[in-house]
Amino acid sequence: MTRMLIIGPPGAGKGTQAVRIAERLGIPAISTGDIFRENIRGGTELGKEAQSYTDAGNLVPDSVTNRMVRDRLSWDDCAQGFLLDGYPRNTAQAEELDRILQESGTQLDVVLQLTADRDELVARLLNRAQEQGRTDDTEDVIRHRLDVYDRETAPVIGLYADRGLVTEVDGLGTIDEVTERIAQALA
Repeated sequence: MTRMLIIGPPGAGKGTQAVRIAERLGIPAISTGDIFRENIRGGTELGKEAQSYTDAGNLVPDSVTNRMVRDRLSWDDCAQGFLLDGYPRNTAQAEELDRILQESGTQLDVVLQLTADRDELVARLLNRAQEQGRTDDTEDVIRHRLDVYDRETAPVIGLYADRGLVTEVDGLGTIDEVTERIAQALA
């Protein structure tokens, strides 16, 4: 049974590695982006509420995100563990995750932090933007996203480090190399 989250800056490979780790451990990989899309596509009340924000070009507030995560973690497939990707994004969400887990009598086992050199991340994201034809992902936009990560998400790592839960892994290299480093770190 493994309850974990994967955290790291944009471009560190969290989504790719989350799927691989979850498959290896036999637990669901839960991405907040996927939760949003599923709820919106399914026309749920939470989905409609989230869509009202995204349609207006706004971020979905923590209250809605927290309720979606709470709901998703209650599904049967999470009984034996889960891997959260993209949540918590800030300390308020981390505190809510603590409450959600306490209510179910569980806690996180590990926080996997993927690290990478900032300039390498910028180059990686610019390359991905070019491959995917994403003209809105300019270097300025990417650097801004990295600054937002430093300001809002990086403090979450400190919370979990204080609890001795953080396992740091270098996110640079081939996908297989990073997956192998993660497997060794979690062993």
